[in-house]
Amino acid sequence: MTLLDPVLGAFAAVPVIEWVAAGLALGYLGFAIRQNAWCWAFAVASALLYLVVFARAGLVMQAALQVFYVGMSVYGWRSWRGSVSGVPLAVSRWTVRQHALAWAAIAVLALVNGSMIAREASSWVSYLDAAIAWGSVVTTWMVARKVLENWLYWVVLDSAAALLAAWQGLAATALLFLLYTALAVRGYWQWGRDASVAVAHEK
Repeated sequence: MTLLDPVLGAFAAVPVIEWVAAGLALGYLGFAIRQNAWCWAFAVASALLYLVVFARAGLVMQAALQVFYVGMSVYGWRSWRGSVSGVPLAVSRWTVRQHALAWAAIAVLALVNGSMIAREASSWVSYLDAAIAWGSVVTTWMVARKVLENWLYWVVLDSAAALLAAWQGLAATALLFLLYTALAVRGYWQWGRDASVAVAHEK
């Protein structure tokens, strides 16, 4: 027996549905980094599969979050293609006040929601589950509105989600969130570059 055997065994035990959901989620991220509206089609397919995966794992808020993702993906598709405002969205930035309000809202909702779903008073899993879920709600809205800093939010949220998934035995999903963390850095750089180029062209 080698040191890699437990790791290989964990990945071998991953159900097909989780691998497919993870692959579709990576497709979403790849198109999102390129600001391609087709990312939202991948998001819908991935969310529907992850709804099943997280429900089976007992992660209540992560499962409920997938329903929100489906609805937000429809909005994101229309928003990015200009169907909402009549003009395709450009990358924008939030003010310090907007970020402060966002994080305060996430913290309050996570504490309240975490206490509601906790199996016991010290269940950190329930609170982390709730924090990731509400943080993802806010951040997905930011993506749909093409707010640049969404990628920095995802760095924090995806790192926490990787820990949570690993703790719950979701090996493929934990790996996915680690890749998400790295790709979120790439997304921040790419969107920032695109925004700078757009401003330069306007001048």
